[in-house]
Amino acid sequence: MFTGIIEAKGHLQESLEVGGDRRLVFNTGGLSMQGVQIGDSIAVNGCCLTAVVVEAQQFAADVSLETLQRTTLGRLETGSPVNLEKALTLSTPLGGHLVSGHVDGVGEVILREPAGRSERWRFRAPEGLARYIAEKGSITIEGISLTVNAVDGSEFDVNIVPHTAAVTTLGDYRAGQPVNIEVDLVARYLERLLAGETSGSGGVSEALLRRSGFLKD
Repeated sequence: MFTGIIEAKGHLQESLEVGGDRRLVFNTGGLSMQGVQIGDSIAVNGCCLTAVVVEAQQFAADVSLETLQRTTLGRLETGSPVNLEKALTLSTPLGGHLVSGHVDGVGEVILREPAGRSERWRFRAPEGLARYIAEKGSITIEGISLTVNAVDGSEFDVNIVPHTAAVTTLGDYRAGQPVNIEVDLVARYLERLLAGETSGSGGVSEALLRRSGFLKD
């Protein structure tokens, strides 16, 4: 698990073909690798990867063709900047929200425009994900925990403060840029609970969820 608070900006150092998949080697930039061991998880642009080689300023991860095709990792070139976050521990401040590192789909930057000292960004979610995105809910873009300000069909707006643009890859993004999207885990679980009721498998009813305060009229 992760928090969506980016710890450092690194870059892709090397991409190697290994048995039909890829081994990606990342320079970790300012990310401390102290205590990181082989087998530990590191989120790269929001994708949870397992470190198979760990050194002082780099790590390598084996990435399947499935992951390369269903995330933005397959579009990375040597030198491409990436957002990095080590896995959540019991002592990690939960400054963002709970993020699994399992990308739900690839969306797209629609626009970015000034909004005071910050910027208003609009993204388009891929088909099938829009129903999980709610105004003032949480969403993860390229591994970054963000708050949704408005939703219009499959498009949604967020506000990016100067600090976030400076310390993540977003500062270099423009309209048309593909981005990894992970929707809020709570929305996924609520849908599953409701689906259980309609399938007759003993799931929690919508009425019960409303009485419990999880759903509003």
